[in-house]
Amino acid sequence: MTTRKQRVAILFPADDRLKSATRLDQSRHADTARALAAAGIEVVGAPYADDIMEEVRETLLSMDGVLVWFNPVEGGRDRTILNSMLRDVASTGVVVSTHPDVIDRIGTKEVLHRTQSMGWACDTRFYASADAMRKELPASLAGTPRVLKQIRGQSGDGVWKVELADARAASSSTSPQDISLRVRHAKRGSPEEIISLESFIARCHDYFAAGDGMIDQAFQPRLAEGMIRCYLVGGRVAGFGEQLVNMLYPPSPGAPASQAPPPGPRLYYPPTRPDFQRLKERLEQEWVDELCRLVGLDKAQLPVLWDADFLYGPKDVDGADTYVLCEINVSSVYPFPDHALEPLAVMTRTRLAQRR
Repeated sequence: MTTRKQRVAILFPADDRLKSATRLDQSRHADTARALAAAGIEVVGAPYADDIMEEVRETLLSMDGVLVWFNPVEGGRDRTILNSMLRDVASTGVVVSTHPDVIDRIGTKEVLHRTQSMGWACDTRFYASADAMRKELPASLAGTPRVLKQIRGQSGDGVWKVELADARAASSSTSPQDISLRVRHAKRGSPEEIISLESFIARCHDYFAAGDGMIDQAFQPRLAEGMIRCYLVGGRVAGFGEQLVNMLYPPSPGAPASQAPPPGPRLYYPPTRPDFQRLKERLEQEWVDELCRLVGLDKAQLPVLWDADFLYGPKDVDGADTYVLCEINVSSVYPFPDHALEPLAVMTRTRLAQRR
């Protein structure tokens, strides 16, 4: 008797013109599809847009699993309709990765506050409302510059470097209108501006409108040394990316922020890269377990593929690097190292077997 192959859909954004006719084998997920097929899995493309949701839902209900690559905001639309559909599909027993509930627990900037007791954290605060930020931000800015981040976003949108324009004036001021800030949005080419605290809070209005809030982290002075992206399959590191980041990258002394150097390319490495082994060991042997405990996840619920971005923190007493988490990405991790393809396929097959 022949054993039926397990069937997995890859859900990805549909071309605006082609809709459901968008081809998986001509998309950026073609290599992933080939890796899954090589592992004995039948792969089906599921191009998605909100206006073809019902059609995609019917496809997914006939699958054993679905791997989702869809940004928090795609084509000007959020994932509200998609997430509702994915929850419905998952409730029937179809394996969904990443499940929307897992995104809510680890895939927004709120995870930085939830895990502030961990070894990857820096001084981190959470403002649930504009009023809370108005009251608490001035004290936060009394020390080092800060980085404020909207809870949901991508590509630097809603990420700001903020510092006092005049610490002496702020120390004697009691009114937000009298406190001046030096701010810079992380979008490439954004200028540095001096505005009042009240004006900055007004700019952040939309971040609070959805009821999400904002995260406030200490600025990391070693930003210019680059960012390390750890690609994980389940609870194991499957590769690394390294990049000289451009978000909030400092310009040359005396130059305007708009002349900050362009980012370097992101370079990809296998999980065996020697100088990243300390970070890998902390993730696999300590931090992933702590993360799951703090947010209430079982390790079997972790995404099939996700990544964690780290900046260099201060050196420790022995002169070794420390690492500060700046975000976790789970919604649409791409590109990623080729070294992760085989582990991804094996993990998918494992998750499908656990479903039986």
